[in-house]
Amino acid sequence: MLGPVRRFAWLLAVSLGGCVTAHNYLDPNGPRFEASYGQIRDVEPALRIVTFNIENGRRVQQAIAGLRGRRELCGADVLVLQEMTASGVESIARNLALNAVYFPASRLEGHDRGNAVLSPWPIEASWKVLLPHPTRIVKNARAAVAARLRVDGRAILVYSVHLGSPLGLSGGKRREQAAAVLADADRSPQQPVIVAGDFNSRSVAEVFVRGGFLWTTQGVGSTIGIFSFDHIFTRGLGSGAGSTAGVAREVRDASDHRPVWAVLTPQAVPESTTLTSP
Repeated sequence: MLGPVRRFAWLLAVSLGGCVTAHNYLDPNGPRFEASYGQIRDVEPALRIVTFNIENGRRVQQAIAGLRGRRELCGADVLVLQEMTASGVESIARNLALNAVYFPASRLEGHDRGNAVLSPWPIEASWKVLLPHPTRIVKNARAAVAARLRVDGRAILVYSVHLGSPLGLSGGKRREQAAAVLADADRSPQQPVIVAGDFNSRSVAEVFVRGGFLWTTQGVGSTIGIFSFDHIFTRGLGSGAGSTAGVAREVRDASDHRPVWAVLTPQAVPESTTLTSP
């Protein structure tokens, strides 16, 4: 995501010029890219979740250094990324020994943008969830990326989400985008779910809380400038007393966002789940 001043200036230029619009990938089946570098080296029984918007996927090497070098980010069971290109996802997956699936949502100014789900654990299935409401002016569409992971023998449904920006979409339409993700997750009501990413809002959390999700990162504070936009929601994974969450504020050179993490303790995870295919 661009900084507030740069984003405003860019949108103003676009509105005056009237010549830049996004090419949206509206096929629910693709384009789709995957990588298979996963190496399971689980040294802790907890479930570690990380979300990171890498700002147009431009500083991937700095992101890799941050994800590898910070104790709270290293060794994630689930890593979700936003504003990515296929080559950026492939590089992160290869360097961090992860499996990955990536669906671009649109192409703008010659570059794809989309979300990804990465994990050292097997990715059993993946799909794209088209979200309603393209943004103002640029007409940029959004799509969530969903993946069913097999984490230490448990099936967990994961969504990487990037909702419309405040300048591009109203709060009501952003909540409708969140509701589309929730509706897709509700197709598998017995399956544990993680929804994480850049929500471009804090108030949109109410959509997931009403849907039975735990707002794991509610108290982490700002994640981009003064705003708290990047969050992790979980359902069916519990909230053990040792569960923690935070923002890796030291990772400053990879993006205008900061990585957000959550760790669920073993007692927070049920022993078995009922599997429902998407």
